[in-house]
Amino acid sequence: MSHQEIEFKKGMTETIKLSTDQIKLMSLFQNVTGATARDCIEDEKQDRVIFVVNQGKMGLAIGKGGSTIKNLQNVVKRNVELVEYSEEPAEFLKNMLNPKLVSEVKINKRLDGSLQAIILVDAKKKGIVVGREGRNAEKARLLAKRYFQISSVLIQSPEKIME
Repeated sequence: MSHQEIEFKKGMTETIKLSTDQIKLMSLFQNVTGATARDCIEDEKQDRVIFVVNQGKMGLAIGKGGSTIKNLQNVVKRNVELVEYSEEPAEFLKNMLNPKLVSEVKINKRLDGSLQAIILVDAKKKGIVVGREGRNAEKARLLAKRYFQISSVLIQSPEKIME
């Protein structure tokens, strides 16, 4: 793997570094899907590549019946996951986990100054949100830290959901 890196701004002062391999994957993503990836994370542990796409570009990236994303998976020979970007940390976390299943996202500053996200989901849906072997929770942790310096992501079910 080459160590040439480029940086781009995120938020006001933070930068994200991309390796040459990540830049190549993002270029391939654009060629195959016609959508632009903002970011690419290679998650070796879960054998997947996570692309962050601009708001409103998920449909283009996925393609009709998932055809475009399947083509991309065949080319990169790994699972490909997409997340729709948002500048709002709570919205971004919802997008990572499944906006339909997340009731609420709270972001708190802890005593040590670090940020923590608490994601509330219906107890019956918690397994789906967390994902097999915690893969969705892990994706949320990776991206929350990368974009918003949120060091802890907890997925919880309230005891009782008010109706």
